[in-house]
Amino acid sequence: MTKTKNASRVVTQFRTVTERESLRKHVAAIHVGGKLTLLQRKLSNCLLLHAYDDLLTKSSHRIDAETLCALSGYTSRDRDTLKAALRALAETTAEWNMLGDNGEEEWGISSLISYAKLTGGVCEYAYSAPLATKLYDPSVFSMINMRIQRNFTSGHALALYENCFRFIRTGSTGWWELDVFRRLMGVHDMAYYDDYSKLNAKIIKPSVKEVNAVSDISLVAEVRRENRRAKYIRFLISRNGQETLFDLGDDDAVRKSDAFRRLVQNGIAERLAQRWISEHGEDYVVEKLDFVESERRKGRVRKTPTGYLAAAIKGDFKQAAPAPVKSVSALTSPSKEDMAEVERSAEKERFAAWRQACLEVIDANLEKRSPASRKAVRDRFERLLEDDFERGQFRRYGWQARAVFTKVREFWSDLIPEGLPEQSD
Repeated sequence: MTKTKNASRVVTQFRTVTERESLRKHVAAIHVGGKLTLLQRKLSNCLLLHAYDDLLTKSSHRIDAETLCALSGYTSRDRDTLKAALRALAETTAEWNMLGDNGEEEWGISSLISYAKLTGGVCEYAYSAPLATKLYDPSVFSMINMRIQRNFTSGHALALYENCFRFIRTGSTGWWELDVFRRLMGVHDMAYYDDYSKLNAKIIKPSVKEVNAVSDISLVAEVRRENRRAKYIRFLISRNGQETLFDLGDDDAVRKSDAFRRLVQNGIAERLAQRWISEHGEDYVVEKLDFVESERRKGRVRKTPTGYLAAAIKGDFKQAAPAPVKSVSALTSPSKEDMAEVERSAEKERFAAWRQACLEVIDANLEKRSPASRKAVRDRFERLLEDDFERGQFRRYGWQARAVFTKVREFWSDLIPEGLPEQSD
């Protein structure tokens, strides 16, 4: 058996003929080059998830910008950052090198997305036809679980996860030359990482640790040396028990469910609808659909509430309990005083429910942040408080502090892309 080298291309791997055969049967080497940030990588995966079912039948795809931001964990209304991320995806290449059924090698390259535009609060984008064909086949290109993606706090760790997960069926990435690995991690143009010891300490070890801690696979890095210098690296891969995007249970039963139908009618992509039902159960999803529909009828959310629906499912929003009635006699012949008390009680109930809904959205956003990010946001808000009483209340009760709720809501309204629930009249 002979070994094949082609170090001039990012996707080239040093592998034996046996490894080539398993690759042909199970997975092709599709790698994304470029120095993508964590946000850009998450956006890329969310766009692919949304478009997946229509990759081969539609030339372009549309997604509500607020929904895209909510799914990606992007917590700002700054559309310039979103535009910059889409621009980076259009400038980033996806490159593949694989064996076809006839045994001949196929090499190809394409921009990650062929174009994108934002208009009227909607993001429209497209993939080149050759890349779309590769992306659609799960035996060639494996997408990742959006729930798992949200756990990552490092762009390097997410990049390592993406490039390793595609080889889960073979159990190993095969040997990559270190120059190839540096390109996959986006550090190929940084002289600092030419030193393997620094690359290992700053990139490899932290990334492997995070992948093993937060994802559905476990990695072990192995290095091969030539002339006592590190030359090649590979990662041994095993599952650690969590599910992948394609492990959605009884696909046909999910698609026939009322929850699936209603999600799709509300503008949710079919594969994302399957994921939500698989993760949360049909009864839970129907409950949140009913809640959002009720809020829409009350004028608290817009007509197509996809972003709010994503927040409701993530944050477990609930209907407010009806105001209690004091007695049967109060129903039959209430006095003015009783009527006023009932109205005050109902008003308190409505305010409490609205406040709780706002805090649940805030809590859901905080869950997606790293500890350092949560502390930074907390410190920033505390600096805005005007007196010692407000600061004391916030330090004691945190975001739940009633005395500063108005300021909490105003502060978070600027941070959360899907917005906070509006108070009813």
